[in-house]
Amino acid sequence: MSYAYLGFGSNVGDRETQLNQAIHILNDTEGINVTQTSLIYETDPVGYVEQPQFLNQCIEIQTTLTPRDLLKVCQETEQQLHRVRDIRWGPRTLDVDILLFDKQIINEDDLVIPHPRMLERSFVLIPLNDIAPDFTEPHTNKKIRNLVTLDNTVKQYKG
Repeated sequence: MSYAYLGFGSNVGDRETQLNQAIHILNDTEGINVTQTSLIYETDPVGYVEQPQFLNQCIEIQTTLTPRDLLKVCQETEQQLHRVRDIRWGPRTLDVDILLFDKQIINEDDLVIPHPRMLERSFVLIPLNDIAPDFTEPHTNKKIRNLVTLDNTVKQYKG
């Protein structure tokens, strides 16, 4: 059994419902058990900024899947919630990223773990810190709690 941490983002449609639906879809998938969910945060878009604000959340799962099989499930979950990939970093109903998978380091063309931009993004590290403050990030050998920086653009979502 492995532990993995996933990051969610949504800024199109009913954002909160889509995050919740993703959790249910993943938890109902054979080989995945959602064990923790972070608070939800509202953040400004990054990259392509002419779009609505995002809701971001992280979850912890226990899984018997391989990282590659988990990637496939994450992409299928995005498709079930009507993800469209028109603009890089553009608007989306749901984005699901594998942030960490145990302490594995994977560097393949279509699968990079830990997520390559995770350490640059407060909207990932802040919710990840909610559920895994003592997890040691394998590239830096630092605990998540020590990688988080305060960022007043990441605000707890009140619904």
